[in-house]
Amino acid sequence: MGFGMVIIGDEILSGRRTDKHLPKVIELLSARGLSLDWAEYIGDDRERITATLKRSFASGDIVFSTGGIGATPDDHTRQCAAAALGVSLELHPEAAELIRARIRETAGDKPVDLELPENLHRLNMGTFPKGASIIPNSYNRIPGFSVGNVHFVPGFPVMAWPMIEWVLDTKYTHLHHATPYVERSVLVFGLPESRITPLMEAIERDFTGVRVFSLPSVGDAARGPVFERAHIDLGVKGEPEAANAAFARLREGVAALGGEMVEVEPGAAV
Repeated sequence: MGFGMVIIGDEILSGRRTDKHLPKVIELLSARGLSLDWAEYIGDDRERITATLKRSFASGDIVFSTGGIGATPDDHTRQCAAAALGVSLELHPEAAELIRARIRETAGDKPVDLELPENLHRLNMGTFPKGASIIPNSYNRIPGFSVGNVHFVPGFPVMAWPMIEWVLDTKYTHLHHATPYVERSVLVFGLPESRITPLMEAIERDFTGVRVFSLPSVGDAARGPVFERAHIDLGVKGEPEAANAAFARLREGVAALGGEMVEVEPGAAV
């Protein structure tokens, strides 16, 4: 079972808004010993959203979808989720009560007519695919929803991030830190990727479950003297015992090839 993300909204693809969800979800997962396996960005196109959600439901992965669950004409996610599942949309009773409570709170001391057209329209935010459960929204009560392992939250970070944390800490605590994992790397100078590729292939062959990565850079003087020369961020990741042994082999191999190395702190951005 992997973790995936679907980030929905024309505003992201056009550059009108900058996506903040991807790095935050990576951070939330990492804090729990988990990692993100894939992510997709989609505009406000019903056909594409439906197709993507259909794949997500079928994947067996734990998937977070952000954006498009409001009740304006450019919000399509609820409808697309229902279409992907082949079920109808229904007003969720608990969601309806939460929305009505929000309407009363917003009105303050003023009398509230819940039958006004605008208040009835707000209930659309509580229509979810049949069989969905709600995700509490600590910011303004308007809930998100889950169907199986696919979870739908608003596009607003102030709402979405606590909702995603709630899902992780309510539904998936048994997965937290369940698989020990380390990632170690070195900055390699003076060697091209072509020369270290056989070493990388040998390590993945000899250390079961260990993955090797190579991230070349042309250099960035603004980040400090150690980064100003062209280099390769070369490393391994996997179960601690195997990964640490593979890392030792990696360092030995780079040294044998005549490369210069500077070890990178775990989690450092290079």
